[in-house]
Amino acid sequence: MKQLEADYVIVGAGSAGCVLANRLSADGRTRVLLLEAGGDDRPLRELSQFSSNVNIHLPAGFTRMLADPKINWNYKTEPDPGSNGRQHHFPRGKVLGGSSSINGMLYVRGLPEDYDGWRQMGCAGWSWSDVAPLFRRIEKQAGRTDADSIAGTDGPLDVGDVPLRHPVQQAIIEAFVQAGAPRSDDLNGDHREGVSPVRLNTRRGLRKSAAVAYLHPAMRRSNLMVVTRALATHVRFMGRKATGIYYVQDGEVNCATARREVILAGGAINSPQLLELSGIGNASHLASVGITPLVDSPCVGENLQDHYASMVRARLKPGSPSLNSLSRGLGLIGQLLRYATTRGGLLALGGSNLTAFLRSDPALDLPDLQFFASAGTVDFKALAERGQISMEAEPGMTIGGYVMRPRSRGSIHIRSSDPAEHPAIRPGFLSDPADQRATVAALEWARRIMRQPALARYFDHELTPGPQADSYDGLLAFCRAAGSTGYHQSGTCAMGADERSVLDPQLRVRGVEGLRVVDASVMPTIVSGNTHAATVMIAEKASDLIRASS
Repeated sequence: MKQLEADYVIVGAGSAGCVLANRLSADGRTRVLLLEAGGDDRPLRELSQFSSNVNIHLPAGFTRMLADPKINWNYKTEPDPGSNGRQHHFPRGKVLGGSSSINGMLYVRGLPEDYDGWRQMGCAGWSWSDVAPLFRRIEKQAGRTDADSIAGTDGPLDVGDVPLRHPVQQAIIEAFVQAGAPRSDDLNGDHREGVSPVRLNTRRGLRKSAAVAYLHPAMRRSNLMVVTRALATHVRFMGRKATGIYYVQDGEVNCATARREVILAGGAINSPQLLELSGIGNASHLASVGITPLVDSPCVGENLQDHYASMVRARLKPGSPSLNSLSRGLGLIGQLLRYATTRGGLLALGGSNLTAFLRSDPALDLPDLQFFASAGTVDFKALAERGQISMEAEPGMTIGGYVMRPRSRGSIHIRSSDPAEHPAIRPGFLSDPADQRATVAALEWARRIMRQPALARYFDHELTPGPQADSYDGLLAFCRAAGSTGYHQSGTCAMGADERSVLDPQLRVRGVEGLRVVDASVMPTIVSGNTHAATVMIAEKASDLIRASS
């Protein structure tokens, strides 16, 4: 058995783990050990997954990684009653950088009211006024100046504009405005509602993952050790004090000792899984799968939240410009040459070219829907069932949306004491009637946008939901049959002020000592929009809390 020792042992080198490894080792003296179940993200350091790692750093490569087993956990949910009993593909990064190495790279902070809501739930120190400076610490916003009090300009994580102006994409933005959406230049600023070009975590045509931004620079430090291909099996305890982690590498069980703290940063699926494998969870469930309970914490693995996306897809008139034609044949050759010479064009794009925050009901105080759009269409069945993104041949466009703050809840729980067995994931999509109504409203918004004058020269006919979905019940049936994850799982180790919550507001696991969770699972309620920026912020906040307590 290999024995390693450090002041802090971090499990998981995803968005949060990379931040923690950087910040906790920054003094050059504190010894930090980072364990990652996947491999290195750098192509020349991991020749066995060279092509996969090339895709990591090429922005458009995310379309090839959503089902790549070399760098993806490829989770499957249980059959979900709210979506016609379908099983959903939940991609999660299994590589340095975690899901920040395979995501669509959209940088969205969420609404200030999200964080004020956490504070109202008793999570002191997490209000917008508390976390806004942390977002500015994170960001290196292209095109901004130090005089801009909203955006950060000196942080490690690059945030830039979409590197492609496309006529259909510009027309879609105009159509949003014609349909009633306010125009915004950045929904991460003072605007809470409207349509805006997205901001992407890219720099000079390359992905800026958490590994590139935070971890790679820190790996030069002698006091930081990064161990890959290390699958954590359970936390080691002395009494009720966490003292280390057992992990398997190359078939051998090893132990990493933590002199100060063990920090779980495995994400909304792996962190509750590891807590349960370590005896922290619902005692009756743990006993049923052969785990001796250490702490009866029934909320571990509960409170699963995710964004559930439904899309309107349309065929464009023959000869219309579309990303579909740029993704094949001569169009693709041209884009390859463009990327090679300018680092722009199709290969530098992320998961969407715009985002919009709108209200499902005008009577609401805040927008509750987020939209994304593309001047292209994919095979949505392959996307929903297998996580595969394949562009269609004929020209098309897509407008999709989801409820930003869903009320529906799901769960994640281990099936057995085997750490290699994937947990049972029950997403609970559309289980709350309010989410059903708002999801249908998102489709109605998308349809209305597609029929605006700005798109008249391009729009030919609707592909999905199609003319047969001409009522509320028809649209809801389509949502159940064709909707898919927004890839934003969160909330399964939620912090809170009450004793039933898994974590306290300092992210310490209740009932034990020396153990914290730091990742998207700590969110008591999901943020409005993409979750990567909020996860990086959580890790920045946690690094402050941990250093202050040492």
